[in-house]
Amino acid sequence: MGKKRKNRTHLKGGVASNPRAAEGVPKSFIIKHGHVGSSLAQLVRDMRKVMEPNTASRLRERARNKLKDFLTMAPALGVTHLLAFTLTDLAPSFRVIRLSAGPTLSFRVERYSLVKDMLRTSRRARSIGSVEYLSPPLLVLASFPPPGPNTPPHLSLVVKTFQTLFPPLAPQSLSLSSCRRVVLVSYNADKGTIDFRHYLITVKPYGVSKRVQRVLDGATAAKTSSSTKGVLDLGNEKDVADFLLRKRGEPGPSSDGYESAASTASSVAGDDADAISLVDDYVGRNNKKGTKRAVRLDEIGPRMELRLIKIVEGVPGKEGSVIYHEFVKRSKAEIVAQKAEHAAKEKLRKQRREEQERNVQRKKAEGETGGDKEGDDEDEELDEELSEDGKQEGQADYENEGEWDDEEEISEEEEADYASGSDADGSESEDEPEKPPFKKSKKSKR
Repeated sequence: MGKKRKNRTHLKGGVASNPRAAEGVPKSFIIKHGHVGSSLAQLVRDMRKVMEPNTASRLRERARNKLKDFLTMAPALGVTHLLAFTLTDLAPSFRVIRLSAGPTLSFRVERYSLVKDMLRTSRRARSIGSVEYLSPPLLVLASFPPPGPNTPPHLSLVVKTFQTLFPPLAPQSLSLSSCRRVVLVSYNADKGTIDFRHYLITVKPYGVSKRVQRVLDGATAAKTSSSTKGVLDLGNEKDVADFLLRKRGEPGPSSDGYESAASTASSVAGDDADAISLVDDYVGRNNKKGTKRAVRLDEIGPRMELRLIKIVEGVPGKEGSVIYHEFVKRSKAEIVAQKAEHAAKEKLRKQRREEQERNVQRKKAEGETGGDKEGDDEDEELDEELSEDGKQEGQADYENEGEWDDEEEISEEEEADYASGSDADGSESEDEPEKPPFKKSKKSKR
């Protein structure tokens, strides 16, 4: 029997089953270039997890790859954004490039934390599977000033850039079970920085005390696992009520009796403001449509604090004018001169492009009408060709004399003349030595 051949029948995001679903969805490359450390390389991998499934998760950079290689290759693959990390002498740098015409936003990474750091320091650390990354995250923009005449123009451009990084929301067609993660981008006006956070959406039962929830979680852990890890130990309690109704910090039941269940029934997720009624079925146990649940966000990382340094028109290698710079301020006259300079460069580039297109069209037209032009110029070039052929004919015959042409055919008359030792003109060549006549074969006597 032949080897069983397995084909990949499922792709992330359901692209294989629905190819049209990927149309209009922003896609990204997240790369590192230059010499970076292991921490920054891990940050690149964590950012790829955040941007899944619309990013190249297994993209490998080589040492000989340049930024220009990715800028050239990305548009052909339908990539709309390029996120590049590099390490400078001052701090890590993070650039967001909108393909293929720009603009380019340059950030300085003031501080960052990796996914492993967030899970290590979290009190509610949980393992994250691959199911959460099958759908894109929801984008939440916070603390940005509303658009208006007094709003700085660079902040509006930052908001627009982050909005185009993620797919737009369609509430009518959005599935509730696909909302698994949240990306929070908030603006800190006091520091002038932008905070980047990544959260996981969790849904918990509402109206159940934390102690009851611990009992339920312990029963679930005992059913799903053979080990006793995670199972609640009530061996020191005389009654289950001692655990459920006892006040916090109290060693045992008092003589007064127990505290009422209503006073200790603190919700897992907080007050009534956190409770919602599910409009559709959600992932998890008993999360059915219409049930009341509490929503909580657990941060899973990575975390970054970004400072906007510069916004430039165009892409690296084809930069235009500087729209915004954190440290360099220009006067109005310098801005006008800079715009005029870039306009002149763009005009020259456009003229060269048009000239190249005209040359290409002209060469194509010459190739199509080449036969007609040769017929018109035939009379003019005929005399020159004849004269050159007349000059070169004797020299070519002299040079080719004595050479054997494998493809030349010899007729019977020429063979007879050659056998008689005479040429077609009846004279022998002086350079060629005489050849002995052919000898007749003697017949054997019987």
